[in-house]
Amino acid sequence: MSDLPPDFTLLQVTPELETGGAEQTTIDVAHAVVAQGGKALVATKGGRMASRLTADGGRLAQMPAQSKNPLVMLGNAARLIDLIRREKVSLVHARSRAPAFSALWAAHATKTPFVATYHGVYNARSNLKRWYNAVMTKGDLVIANSEYTRQHVIQEHGIPPEKVVAIPRGVDLSRFEPGMVGCERVNGLMEAWGVASDERRLKVLLAGRLTRWKGQGLLVQAMALLKARGEDRILLLLAGDDQGRKGYRAELTTAIAAAGLEDRVKLVGHCDDMPAAYLLADLAIAPSLEPEAFGRTAVEPQVMGRPVMAADHGATRETVVPGETGWLVTPGDAEAWASALLHAAEAGAARRQAMGQAARARARRLYSVDAMCEATLDVYARVLRARGMEHAS
Repeated sequence: MSDLPPDFTLLQVTPELETGGAEQTTIDVAHAVVAQGGKALVATKGGRMASRLTADGGRLAQMPAQSKNPLVMLGNAARLIDLIRREKVSLVHARSRAPAFSALWAAHATKTPFVATYHGVYNARSNLKRWYNAVMTKGDLVIANSEYTRQHVIQEHGIPPEKVVAIPRGVDLSRFEPGMVGCERVNGLMEAWGVASDERRLKVLLAGRLTRWKGQGLLVQAMALLKARGEDRILLLLAGDDQGRKGYRAELTTAIAAAGLEDRVKLVGHCDDMPAAYLLADLAIAPSLEPEAFGRTAVEPQVMGRPVMAADHGATRETVVPGETGWLVTPGDAEAWASALLHAAEAGAARRQAMGQAARARARRLYSVDAMCEATLDVYARVLRARGMEHAS
């Protein structure tokens, strides 16, 4: 338990509460603050997850926090100053760059402690972009969502290492709990996806939105290489929404048809029941072409007791232990992925199950929502203590 003051009020600022890891983390931390007797406010445009926030005892402060228009951002700063004073906010936590400007201005104006979370590795190809990204480092402390992200922040912005704390994103252990997923949920998905109940091939799941850097195209190439070798031991399931990227989806469909892989690769669309999807699979893969700042789809299946095969870069080097909880594969190399998939098939069910159990034990220990929230509340307490000492001096 963290030692936050009894009248602690947290204000988190995030663009929207639609969907995604940063949004889920916002709600998880709000819930943890309320559970400790504090108040939790979220300044945001709103979205489908807003009802979850209020159900947990958090409060919504609606404003156009998603806007990058400088005039709107100034207006947001004024709204936030008013909110901070009215609600006696103890600490401001920004979770995205555009609203971080408004939040930082408001925090400075009211002399309120300010922290920000780097939820991803932002690329800067110009000094202006680097300046824009650096707003996330202007507070009392910076939270990074992995050690990989932490090192990036230190190197990119030249800030002291002690100012950056790595807190990995947490997985909801009550939702991702194998014992809570009934057979009917798994069987229902198999039927919806056209997977036979007596399917003997290794069922490999790639979960992620359909976008080129997530590596679906690379895996279609790897499956074509396996077919050319006369190998038919793997069934690849691509689960994810195209989010309007119709062109890329069509490209994948064409590549699958051209290689004659219709019976080996299935585009199954968006999936609402990921715990059941991971139980349906024998192996989960995360072949991202670019490094992941955290990579939830490499961690969630491990919590469900499934081994993971991931690209050997970014934060997956922290979340996957080669030979123990899964495999790491050369990024972007279709030959390497074809060989790795074959290796996983040849490892046998007993070996994969043992790796899955090791993965589950480790992931539950390191990547729970409770561990993430406790570490975040400890950061808040640390910042408040440091500020207290400053005011006393």
